[in-house]
Amino acid sequence: MQIKKFRGTRTCGGGTHKNRRGAGNRGGRGGAGDNKHHFVKNLLAGMRRGKHGFKRPMAVSRPTHTINVGELEQLVHALMATGAPSHVVNTEEEPVRVNVGSLGFDKVLGSGRMSTPMVVVAREFSASAIEKIEAAGGRAVFEE
Repeated sequence: MQIKKFRGTRTCGGGTHKNRRGAGNRGGRGGAGDNKHHFVKNLLAGMRRGKHGFKRPMAVSRPTHTINVGELEQLVHALMATGAPSHVVNTEEEPVRVNVGSLGFDKVLGSGRMSTPMVVVAREFSASAIEKIEAAGGRAVFEE
């Protein structure tokens, strides 16, 4: 399609050559004059795009920090070698008891291998993690 309209004219129908300079020809920049000389335009535009009803804010979800079964076993062995802090308890009656929440993790996942029997306390477990912990002779305990 060829545009022929205004070809050969100096101002393309915009009046004198000074008329289309700056923002003054459109009444200011941005929302200038919304309550003054552009009031009606702003009022009508607000009616078209106005706010309707209530939009519930999105819930803020915190990220889930996870650890795999294999990594957990390595971490527990490293902690026990350095003196077993309070979140890793080793007693003679039961195997090693690990509170994963105090280590900074929320969920235990099932990747890796576990050979040491241990009682793992966490907020969440994957199904494969529970299987591997119990196959090693330990227990998965859900934290309240």
